[in-house]
Amino acid sequence: MKPIRIVVVDDSLTIRAMIETLLERDRRVEVVGIARDGDEAIEMIRLEKPDVVTLDIAMPGRDGLRVLDEIMDMDPCPVIMLSSLMREGAPIVSEAMDRGAAACFNKAMIVREATRFVTLIQSVARGLIDAEAQPIAIAA
Repeated sequence: MKPIRIVVVDDSLTIRAMIETLLERDRRVEVVGIARDGDEAIEMIRLEKPDVVTLDIAMPGRDGLRVLDEIMDMDPCPVIMLSSLMREGAPIVSEAMDRGAAACFNKAMIVREATRFVTLIQSVARGLIDAEAQPIAIAA
């Protein structure tokens, strides 16, 4: 089975590096692009046509929700929204899901819940999660 192609979008160098390091350990996932803002993200997604995108909600300029809207208008692909504000039942989670996100994940949990994070990426990329039926928000 060919690896899942992913684009990572986050304005924090630390978070980008952490996600990239985590994913590079897994042969089933290939990081095909890393973007630090909305403009880079849209360009990279157009170019790479990834299987899944992880997208930070809070970024300078175009925030993650605006970028999510553009992805859904342009060429929809599964998007996992990341934020340290993700909590079960938080308004930001339902807003992201309403706008087309496949799942939400709390950034603060990525290292501690690395296995769940990678499994979520794989499930979303392979279409095993139906956001309409069951929104997935992994939160603190």
